[in-house]
Amino acid sequence: MLKGLFETLRSFLFEKPVTIQYPEEKRPVRTRFRGRHVLKRYDNGLEKCIGCALCAAACPSDAIFVEAAENTDEERYSPGERYASTYEINMIRCIFCGYCEDACPTEAIILGDNYELSFTTRESSIYTKEMLIEPVPQGGQPTPQKTSPGVFTRSIPVMQDPND
Repeated sequence: MLKGLFETLRSFLFEKPVTIQYPEEKRPVRTRFRGRHVLKRYDNGLEKCIGCALCAAACPSDAIFVEAAENTDEERYSPGERYASTYEINMIRCIFCGYCEDACPTEAIILGDNYELSFTTRESSIYTKEMLIEPVPQGGQPTPQKTSPGVFTRSIPVMQDPND
């Protein structure tokens, strides 16, 4: 019994504690951590989400709802023909598997590093597009943007053919 008491006192007096004071001190997350979802934008401010709903189809827990609408020259939200007019994620149902991120053809949705996901009601657990989309980058314009008929400017990286 004395040996156990000695071990406890030794670790208590001479070893650094492993706990952290959470609200004041936040622990860094790993690079592969999957936290709260983020909808990305292009450099010019257009949204990357084209409203294809492949993320909703890939979600095994049916936590994502996407409703698409058509872009016009007066109101352009994304570079494609469509954009997500409604984008909602039910965080109660989400299992943070990352399938939505893998299924997205434009890399519009990512699982970020924010792990503070508390809510008090079921209604506040549904994250809307306005809550998920990142702010407009510096030098970009907010959406909707007005464009010339049939033409829009974009700063989208073009995939190069490796055989060229």
